[in-house]
Amino acid sequence: MHWSRFGERFTRPTGARELMEDLGAALAGEPPVAMLGGGNPAQVPGMADFFRARFAAVLADDREFRRMVGDYADPAGEVGFRRAIAGLLRREYGFAVDAGNVALTAGSQHGFFLLFNLLAGQYPDGERRILLPLVPEYVGYADVGIDGELFVARRPRIEHLPGRRFKYRVDFAALEDATRLAAICVSRPTNPSGNVLTDDEIDRLRALARRHGVPLIIDGAYGVPFPGIVSVPATPAWDEDTVLLLSLSKLGLPGVRTGIVVARPEIVRALGAVTAVTSLAAGSVGPVLMREPAETGELTRLAREVVGPWYRERAVAALGWLDAALAGCEYHVHVPEGAFFLWLWLPQLTIPSRELYRRLKARGVLVLSGHHFFPGLGDDPWPHREQCLRISYASDPASVQRGLAILAEEVRAAHA
Repeated sequence: MHWSRFGERFTRPTGARELMEDLGAALAGEPPVAMLGGGNPAQVPGMADFFRARFAAVLADDREFRRMVGDYADPAGEVGFRRAIAGLLRREYGFAVDAGNVALTAGSQHGFFLLFNLLAGQYPDGERRILLPLVPEYVGYADVGIDGELFVARRPRIEHLPGRRFKYRVDFAALEDATRLAAICVSRPTNPSGNVLTDDEIDRLRALARRHGVPLIIDGAYGVPFPGIVSVPATPAWDEDTVLLLSLSKLGLPGVRTGIVVARPEIVRALGAVTAVTSLAAGSVGPVLMREPAETGELTRLAREVVGPWYRERAVAALGWLDAALAGCEYHVHVPEGAFFLWLWLPQLTIPSRELYRRLKARGVLVLSGHHFFPGLGDDPWPHREQCLRISYASDPASVQRGLAILAEEVRAAHA
């Protein structure tokens, strides 16, 4: 079979493809696999019952059921849910938004594919790229560009902390020479490291974006206002020069594929135009299911009181298991300020992280090799890129603890 340039680009091996194929194989397989690699959220107690009750309420209402499965939505997404999200953001955070500032996509990954390709790539006067001010960054960004490489990135400053912890900080001096930008993009919390940029760092990035005349894109898939998997202070930020992306996935609804883009109206219209051509409309299952919780504020209450605290408790337990398993080894863990990953740095690792990933996979433990998370650095020979692993603690505790014990065995074998 012969593929076009588009076909060649999007059928090649990528980090996102590896992640999802591993996840699918593990869920379909018989032997028990320690799922420490994927981004699948946990079944948080109480949330599944809440979703079942919401589905029952929709099924009992003929009009709501038809809106969920029987009618096409507007190309920018189901209007009632867009109004509800805009109302929530006005009430709780004072954002000057209405439904015209909200677009829905088939998951936030699809939203990034549309948004990045609308903004970056080839222009009549040359190429423009998206600045990632701090890497490591989300694996799903790296391979979405139709025109090829869309990103330019900068290394962070590394702040060492007591207890084998560390934290990435934006190196603002390194951003000063960036030119020909299409946008600036950060995830908050950062996937993979769990780093949460401070309000001051976000304000400085907004100011930098304004100087360049480009938007600041904030990926809030794990963050505030929902699903709220954040353990440090973080204020939601938005204005007409900011694009905020949210998702229903990490609340516990990854299967409904609902991404939410909050942006100026011209961006919302552009996203709707591309959606109309490529898929007619985004699905309405998630929007109809969660419209009423968004209208009443139940959506953000659940994030604050149920989802966030549950993951914070899991993070403390997983850190304890990892520290115990790696006792005597040379290692560092990024402070887990949000999301549901541990970012492990092994500065004395004698094999590339991708080889450690393969050895762990052979023993039934799935993690993600850190080398996938450094888009935009080009050929920068930074050893740190091959010394890290992303570990999820969202699966059942016994599986996580077993997987971390096997990981420690393989780390010791690699060091030896």
